[in-house]
Amino acid sequence: MTALSVPLDRIPADRVHRPGTPGFDAARSGFDLSAIPSPDLVVSAAGEDDVADAVRVALDHGFPVAVRATGHGPVPGVDRGLLVDTRAMSTVTIDPERRTATIGAGTTWTSVLAACAPYGLAPLCGSAPDVGAVSYVLGGGLGVLGRRYGYAADRVRRIRLVTATGEPREVTADTDPELFWAVRGGGGNVGVATELEIDLVPVAALYGGGLFFPGEAAADLLAAFGRCTAGAPDELSLSIAFITFPDLDAVPPPLRGRFVGHLRVAHLGAPAEAEALIAPLRAVATPFVDTVRTLPVAEIGTIHADPVRPQPVSCGGAVLPRWDDAAIDVLLGGIGATRPHMLEVRHLGGALARPAAVPNAVGHRDALFNIFTSAYPGPTFAGAAAVQTDLYRRLLPWTGGRALYNFSGRPDGRATDARTAFDEAAFARLQAVKAAWDPGNMFRFNVNIPPAPAAPGRKP
Repeated sequence: MTALSVPLDRIPADRVHRPGTPGFDAARSGFDLSAIPSPDLVVSAAGEDDVADAVRVALDHGFPVAVRATGHGPVPGVDRGLLVDTRAMSTVTIDPERRTATIGAGTTWTSVLAACAPYGLAPLCGSAPDVGAVSYVLGGGLGVLGRRYGYAADRVRRIRLVTATGEPREVTADTDPELFWAVRGGGGNVGVATELEIDLVPVAALYGGGLFFPGEAAADLLAAFGRCTAGAPDELSLSIAFITFPDLDAVPPPLRGRFVGHLRVAHLGAPAEAEALIAPLRAVATPFVDTVRTLPVAEIGTIHADPVRPQPVSCGGAVLPRWDDAAIDVLLGGIGATRPHMLEVRHLGGALARPAAVPNAVGHRDALFNIFTSAYPGPTFAGAAAVQTDLYRRLLPWTGGRALYNFSGRPDGRATDARTAFDEAAFARLQAVKAAWDPGNMFRFNVNIPPAPAAPGRKP
């Protein structure tokens, strides 16, 4: 390997950071403080040219490459190599006539929502708008508008991609059909996406928010949740989370120190229709906090009210193919005032279950529910990984170990087996694309899809 003392004259010096130099820690930091990368080199890219040059430098030095924007997606094991920090690439351009947005690699959904709002349009963003938009889309992108409009990856028109040779490409269904299929749902396994053009949907406002119930009503709440989702129209997206809030001043007084069931509601239609649909849930218990109202789409992040302050995170996920009372009993065993994690059940189905107009690699469209757990700092954080891991072990008879790509993290922070996110045929197809575009697995710091092995007698 070439020594790092070789001048990196391809990239402006103020965008290159080595351990111990000013700017290194800021460039490698992100939301999840449990997975802070420790690379040999960080490049804070200002544009596609910087990304291409960084990949070429990595190729010259034999470095693997990691990519981060906000750092919400943990990237375990980055203890060497080159990290591309894309946060400065935060451009957003709206074309209201074509109903599209062109977004840079470091853009957050907060910026996209604000740019779309004047036109009565919205992206298929996630529940936490401060997440990086591009990485979210490449992993599938499950948002609160998904049951009506599908996965965010379904709405990608074109991708600017820097490949493992440092070559920038414009990737579409016409130019590179297999590559375009793989990148939309297969994550950052075959290159660095520097820009996406995505479709927007005509949503200016919705009826949504949160209902906070006493957590002690968990069994009845889950039963009512199962009944409500069984007949829900595509316009209604529901999830329910159980969490014990810490007794801290930063937590609003009604929630501080309480074990709660948090019903998250998003409805595209008349408020009266939404209220009729969620009436059985309201009947279980009297909510002590009720934020459900008509809200502008720019406030969509208030529905889940996900944490925004950087902190260590331990999380995991799995999919349920259908509602099953025995599986729900297992979930109830993982819910309680002393449990060191949040547990969420999110309804899928609707447009999420239908194929994309232009097929992509998003897996497990047949699943009807997503299970997600996440532990945040507190007195019991140290034991949260083991508790979550045991919960997913007990759920195996129903989940089969399957998970959505963006929710496939392991609570113990170890690398995820990407096979859990796809069926066998799709995974083999992704491996073939990986072998064609990144045979050396340069882009391995992710939910990694290894390249297909070379056939006997052939060079890899």
